[in-house]
Amino acid sequence: IRDSEKTALLWLRQQLKDCPQTYQDIQPRFLRELHQAGHEQLPELRDLLEENFIQDEAGRWYVPDPNRAQDIERLRERALLREFRVYSEGKGRLKVFRSEAVRAGFRDAWRRRDYATIVRVAGRLPERVLQEDPDLLMYYDNALLRAGE
Repeated sequence: IRDSEKTALLWLRQQLKDCPQTYQDIQPRFLRELHQAGHEQLPELRDLLEENFIQDEAGRWYVPDPNRAQDIERLRERALLREFRVYSEGKGRLKVFRSEAVRAGFRDAWRRRDYATIVRVAGRLPERVLQEDPDLLMYYDNALLRAGE
């Protein structure tokens, strides 16, 4: 898997290095260029793009610039949201978790008006954590009000 995935990422970096492109621009060439071994399970193109590249407002994918704070922040946010997804899909109390991932997840859920997710994940957090973190508490209290509407 690693070699094929690695090759695919190198190819994508080369394609997107100087010229951002949409998924529709990349996909036909991606399928034509990359031949995987029979035993390889290559991730979907969309997954490769979402995990390793950044999309601009026009829907074009580009290679993140490590010197641009905004690119770094977007990659970090994406990683935090992946972690939050694990929390939102699980059951039972969370004993160990990243508060930053919970904050990012609450912020994202609020933006999407997904109040039920905020309430559900908050219910898995230790009460003390919720009470001592003003950001988490604000999202939770407001989500409770909105979820009931």
